[in-house]
Amino acid sequence: MALIEDKQLVELHKEQINNNYAVGDIYLGRIKKIMPGLNAAFVDVGYEKDAFLHYFDLGPQVQSLIKLTKIKRNGSVTGTLLDNLKLEADINKAGKISDVLSKNMLLPVQIAKEPISTKGPRLSSDISIAGRYVVLVPFSNTISVSKKIKSNTERNRLKKIIESIKPQNFGVIIRTVSEGRGVAEMQKDLLDLIAKWENFIKKVPSTEPSKRVWGEMDRSSTLIRDILNPDFTNVYVSTPELFDDIRSYVHDISPEMEKIVKLYKQKEPIFDHFGIEKQIKNAFGKTVNLPGGAYLVVEHTEALHVIDVNSGNRTASKENQEENALQVNKEAA
Repeated sequence: MALIEDKQLVELHKEQINNNYAVGDIYLGRIKKIMPGLNAAFVDVGYEKDAFLHYFDLGPQVQSLIKLTKIKRNGSVTGTLLDNLKLEADINKAGKISDVLSKNMLLPVQIAKEPISTKGPRLSSDISIAGRYVVLVPFSNTISVSKKIKSNTERNRLKKIIESIKPQNFGVIIRTVSEGRGVAEMQKDLLDLIAKWENFIKKVPSTEPSKRVWGEMDRSSTLIRDILNPDFTNVYVSTPELFDDIRSYVHDISPEMEKIVKLYKQKEPIFDHFGIEKQIKNAFGKTVNLPGGAYLVVEHTEALHVIDVNSGNRTASKENQEENALQVNKEAA
């Protein structure tokens, strides 16, 4: 999936086929090992490598999440909202993970970073569910507005809309794309997220440890959800099946933009037709040429990336060698 502005590739996204560990997925993790030296825990989420959960990614209200999980697993409460749940105190920002988690504890965790190479997924227990206009944050009552919305009048208007419809003990982040949207659109988006939360909570009691409880949408839909805005002129899709899915999703979230979703029908591969493939090869190649004649050589190792800056065919007199080196390094930076 590629995002192009003025024929230039600005974003490239890949999705693995049958990816069971996508960013946003929620698993009922089992704490496998506490690592005090790292202030982190390794968590079994069913992947071949244990997932990694750092103390800083627990979220301030992790104790409330642990409490709710125990209540649901014991079957003592049947409701799915948080109206009657007494929230626990926030954890200490400088605390120790061993004071919060213990071996074999069950904890809902969200995939924050997909597994790569020899490493398992990176996790967070600061659960959130993203929608088109808002993000739902359980165990909070804070309403925050995207800093990109500059108008104080608009910020206050959006806050008042959310205040009038959000349930107790749920926080909400109002996204940039919500600017100018009406009550009905905001309410529909929030209610959809609450329904997803309820679906997740209903599954917690019966889900086996290390199994997925709730899955995020496919990558193409989440990408459309997060970046689609009125500046878009076309969305080209290369397969009829995906075209139907994308068009249907755009119709749901922005009906006025459904017409820009188009099925690509040319024989030439879509990335070749729009000059994307060539840009990908240039971007991921080892050598990057700079406008002034210098070039970079980028090497990837298991531990880090190494970037070698070369002056190339850039010429300078002996007296100006230091100035030349400075200019090359500034250009590289």
